[in-house]
This record gives sequence, structure tokens and C-alpha cells, in this order.
Amino acid sequence: MKYPLLLLFTLTTLLLPAQALVVKTAQGKVQGRTNADRSVRMFKGIPFAAPPVGDLRWKAPQPAPKWKGVRDCADFAASPVQNKPQPFYCWSEEFIARPEPLSEDCLYLNVWTSATSKKDKRPVLVWIYGGGLSSGSANCAVYDGEELAKKGVVFVSINYRVGVLGFMAHPELSRESGVNASGNYGFLDQIAALQWLQQNIAAFGGDPNNVTIAGQSAGSFSVNALIASPLAKGLFHKAIAQSGGLLSNRLLQNLPTAEQQGVSFMQKAQVQSIAELRKTPAETLQEWSNDAALGRFGSTLDGYVLPTNLMEHFKNGRHNQVPLMSGWVTGDGDFLGNSDLTVAAYQQEARTQYGDRAEAFLQLFPATTDAEVATAKKKMTLMGFAAFPAHLLAGFNSKNTFLYQFNHVPTDKPDFPNYGAFHTSEVPFALHTLHRWNRPWQPADRQTEDMMSSYWVNFAKTGNPNGGDLPHWPAYQKNGGSIMLLNHQPQAQAGLFSPEFKFMEVN
Repeated sequence: MKYPLLLLFTLTTLLLPAQALVVKTAQGKVQGRTNADRSVRMFKGIPFAAPPVGDLRWKAPQPAPKWKGVRDCADFAASPVQNKPQPFYCWSEEFIARPEPLSEDCLYLNVWTSATSKKDKRPVLVWIYGGGLSSGSANCAVYDGEELAKKGVVFVSINYRVGVLGFMAHPELSRESGVNASGNYGFLDQIAALQWLQQNIAAFGGDPNNVTIAGQSAGSFSVNALIASPLAKGLFHKAIAQSGGLLSNRLLQNLPTAEQQGVSFMQKAQVQSIAELRKTPAETLQEWSNDAALGRFGSTLDGYVLPTNLMEHFKNGRHNQVPLMSGWVTGDGDFLGNSDLTVAAYQQEARTQYGDRAEAFLQLFPATTDAEVATAKKKMTLMGFAAFPAHLLAGFNSKNTFLYQFNHVPTDKPDFPNYGAFHTSEVPFALHTLHRWNRPWQPADRQTEDMMSSYWVNFAKTGNPNGGDLPHWPAYQKNGGSIMLLNHQPQAQAGLFSPEFKFMEVN
């Protein structure tokens, strides 16, 4: 008698994972897959909004349509329309979106979860990709969520519109919007994804009241935008901003300027209305948008998604106040800070820009040879692009904020240049995805990965990166606070860049 019962128990145990792979969302049922050891369920290509095509091009995302039956969610959906993704400079294929498919029908998200029931209520970590708001995708290899899911979070990666289709403003679009604003459609996509999660993530074992948004580079700009946006209020509870901040004023323009950029684009297209532009193939629009004279399509201070005066908005504490972790990589300035100025030209530039403060500037950013000018320029870029905006954001935030500098140099790959701790190199360490990056990893790399991913998971769980045997990471204080140096032997350094921050605050 015990053998039939044992057989029944065994069959039931084997069937449970398959049953759990079908999850009911508000739009319909989705079916995922498990990882190799069946510890993580993976659902890829879940629609969180209607395809932004036809009349929905350059409009706020609309709710995803419902479906009958079970939707197979075994693979990533298409990436947003952009130039053909391909490796370049320090970014090998692991950091680059799949070259195809690319499509306007791109508003999908992916979920990795090791939760076994709705009752688990695990913290949710939402990853927002970088790419200058003009490229990128959730399907990059180093954004895989399996390992962080094993560490106890429900990991979600989302797509959003980029480039001309995601960020073009135009007077006609503003008039038809009903809110007298246009552009920022990519940010609205991100907000729509967060709204979808509030409604559905519990079905995957996630806690809708414990959501952390995280992103790197343009993903970090996006995190900053969501912190600033009144439309995102209550949709997330913690934030991680890696290498980039809107308070640096990069990729920002006011609405009239952004609308004029859209007018110039329409003139290039030689059409008379948005209706005509909506009939133009997306690939053609993308090709036209590469005209350098148009400039890059980016964030707009539209008074709807983003306030018209971002600095005052933060100074007055009107942003979404949540625990924050933010930082930068020592190589963040390398790809933007190159310079062929001579020492004389560099010093003259400093005097022109800073006047009677020029000597103080040159003490903080010294250069006595032409070669050193490039190093000083890279440091300036690092400060303006990521470090100073993180410092400012920490000062405006009423919740605990933890700042870091990643200075670990990944192990070299044979026959590949050594770019040091380059922009984006911290991502696989934080997301525990070194196994998706083809390099001959050494113990120091693995140690850094285990440490960093633990800090990230702890923060997603509690709003504090500390826990267990991890070296203590103190909360940041605006005046001479400690910044965590992240490598295989992490330590807090008090006063890092304090003189530079004080100088920049006055300017």
C-alpha cells in the first residue's frame, strides 16, 4: 500500500513545478520556464502595455490588452527600435542588446523568481537599462536575473522606448496630449511597468509594497527621473542609481527647446503633421534621427512627467523621498573626458569659466603637462556625470543614502584591451552575472561579485546594504561623509571628493 502512495507523492511533486509555471495576471495567464536546477521560475516577454504603434506612437502607454488561454513567455520580446546593436569600445557583446528583433512593439518585461507562493512577498528589484536613452534592451546577457532571484529577490527587467520614438517632443504632440506636454514617453513606459507590477507582481511571489528601482547610466538617469516625477509617487520604495544623475543637467532640455527639436525633425522628414509622421516606418524615423544636426533626443522638463525646475524641485524636497544607494565607477569619465588641449589652453579655459576661482579649480584639477590635461578632463567628467549629482541627491534626500565608488579592475581577457574599471563594468558584479561575461575570472573577481550582489540584495530587502559579515557601509553625510570603495577588499573612505564637491556647489 505504501508504494502507490509513494508513487502518487512523487508524481505530485514533479507536477507542482509545471503547475507553478502558469501564473495568472490581470491580462491573462502566462507560462514560464525553470532554470536548470528548478530553483528559479523565469517569465520573459510579458506585455505590460499595449504596443505603441500606429495612432499610439508618441502617446502615453495604454493598458495591455487581455488574452484568452495561456501565453507562452519563454523568451525575450523585441528590443525597442534603435540603430543596429553591435559591440564597440570597451563594451563586448555581453553588454549589448541582441541585434534582432527590433520593433516598436517592445513594451514587455521579464520576471525571475524563486518564490514558491503568493504568500512569500519577496522584495522586488526592477532593472532599467542604460544606453543614452537612445539604445539598450532588457535582453543584454549581463542583465540576467537568475542569480539575484536565488538570493531572495524577485528580479524584473523592463523595456522602454528610446531615441526619437521614446523622447521626441513637438508642439502638436503637446496640444493633443491633454496635459500640454510631450516627450518623455520612455519614462512613461517605465511608470506603466511599475503600475503593472503593483497590480501583478504578488502573483509571482513579490511584494508590491517593497519595490526597488535600479539602473545604470541612462538607467540611472531614469531612476533619477522616477524619483523626481510626481507620476511615480508610491510606485517604488527604494532606489539604486549607478553612474549618472539628472542633476548634472545632461540629456535635459526645457519643453520649448525639445519641441523645436521635434519641429526640426518634422522639417527633415518633409511632412506637415504628426499624423503623417505616424505613417512613416519606424526604421525610417530611426535613420533620419541619426542626423547630428538634430542633437540627441532625451529628457524634457515638461512640467508633467518632470518638473520645469529640477534643482528647485529637489531642494524643496518635493521629490519621492526613498532610501537611496548611488555611486560611480572610476572609469566613468574616460569615455567622455578625452581632451587634446594644451596646458596653456586648459588653464585659459579655467580662467574664462571660473574667473577669480580659477586657481582653486586648478589645485583640484591640476595639469602640468599636456598629457595630464586629459586626466584632469576625465576627472571633471566623472564629477559632473555621476559623482557630484549623487552627492547633491544625497544632500536633498531625507532618507538614508549610501554612496559608493567602484574601483575594481575586471580580470583581462586575452587579446582584448584593458579598459580598467570602465563605465558599466560594475553591473555584472552587482547583478551576480559574471558567468554571463566571457572572461577568465579570478578569486578576487568572484569575491567582489559575491560582496556587491549581497549589498544590492540587502538594500532591496531593507533599504540598508549592510548585513551578515559584509564590511560596514556607513550612510552618507553631505559634509565630509564616507563613500564605500567597492573592490575585493571594500572599505569606507571619509571625505572622498569633499573639496571638489564644495567647489562645485558654489559654481
